[in-house]
Amino acid sequence: MFGLIDCNNFFVSCERVFNPALRNKPVIVFSNNDGCAVALSNEAKALGIKRGAPFFKIKDLCRLHDIETISGNHKLYGDMSSRVMAIIGSIIPDIEIYSIDEAFLTIEDDTDKNLHILGTDIVRRVRRATGIPTSLGLAHTRTLAKVASRFAKKYSAYHGCCIIDTEEKRRKALSMTDVRDVWGIGRRLSRRLADYGITTALQLADLTKDNIVQIMNISGLKMWNELNDISCIDIDNEDTPQKQMMCSRSFGKAITEFDDLSTAVAAFANIIGRKLRERHLSAASLSVFVHTDSFRPDLPQYYNTAHRTPHEPTADTMAITQYAVDALRSVFRRGFGYKRAGLMIDELVDGDHIQQSLFSNPADRDKRNRLMKVVDSINRCSLSHDTVHTAAYSPLDNFTRRENPSRLYSTRFSDIIRINCNNG
Repeated sequence: MFGLIDCNNFFVSCERVFNPALRNKPVIVFSNNDGCAVALSNEAKALGIKRGAPFFKIKDLCRLHDIETISGNHKLYGDMSSRVMAIIGSIIPDIEIYSIDEAFLTIEDDTDKNLHILGTDIVRRVRRATGIPTSLGLAHTRTLAKVASRFAKKYSAYHGCCIIDTEEKRRKALSMTDVRDVWGIGRRLSRRLADYGITTALQLADLTKDNIVQIMNISGLKMWNELNDISCIDIDNEDTPQKQMMCSRSFGKAITEFDDLSTAVAAFANIIGRKLRERHLSAASLSVFVHTDSFRPDLPQYYNTAHRTPHEPTADTMAITQYAVDALRSVFRRGFGYKRAGLMIDELVDGDHIQQSLFSNPADRDKRNRLMKVVDSINRCSLSHDTVHTAAYSPLDNFTRRENPSRLYSTRFSDIIRINCNNG
């Protein structure tokens, strides 16, 4: 049996845990630079606001309905996600984290526990331990579990847990599910299916195998099998290793000086280096890109990319920073305001099987590897990824526009929640 547990309106729920005054009020959490809505409370959705709506288009509506607007606080959300996943993992050890607010569970079919009791217990314990409301769907395939999770979120009678474990439940659930809401169906594919008169998930599941191949190609067979109760999707597929990695940002205001832009690129290198070491990978080649604000055609436009190949694959933050800043230097041009930049690792290799350079010094390499381990250890213990960093680094928050951020309630002592006990 597979389960999909989904945190309800996750970013908004995180804010409400530490600020109860936001409960039952319309709330919107915005993206980097307060550009567009990335999370909405049910009250905000009821006002007709859609996820992804640009702030400048809904600014008047927010003022009219007294909607609480919050700048995204992703450090807080990441920490709360870790807490939620830890609680779930303590109950169901076989957990696959799918995104910051979703995880797949695998529950043995021979469990002697009542599935609904087990499911509602998971939801209840997560809510009690973290304050985050969740919805759990259980089914024989991951795709059906996602369908069930949507019903658990939509209908309160399920008490947070919906189970699709019979043919009757499967067909009824699929008949009530818009084909656009099926996992893996995007906007373009849903329009194509509509041309064939397919608007519900059940209509899609009832197609023949030949029709599926004709409409969706071979890639659609897995989805079709999953809808028909045949499990064939593996999330943690070790046969398809990661090939690239990227870190980029849009800046709150245009950057015109090389030193300012290089500190942002150094921050990308710090993030990339940590992720490489966490995943036992190394960078065999990298590239840095910069470009101006394409939404301002009245300003001079410029875009460029530079590539660098290290002497040998590396996960050393200092080495990656050196190559990245050198690449940036070759594409930086004065007279432009840079609105976005990024660092891309173009080729990843297994960190345990590196083709070493003939001219590298093994002693220096071992010394740097030990240093990186110490840096990672200190940063993990300090509940921060950037307590120890390279001198060229500057926090990415310095480059983003955040007009109404919340505090780092769970990871910074100075931001610990304060309770007013004054009776007067």
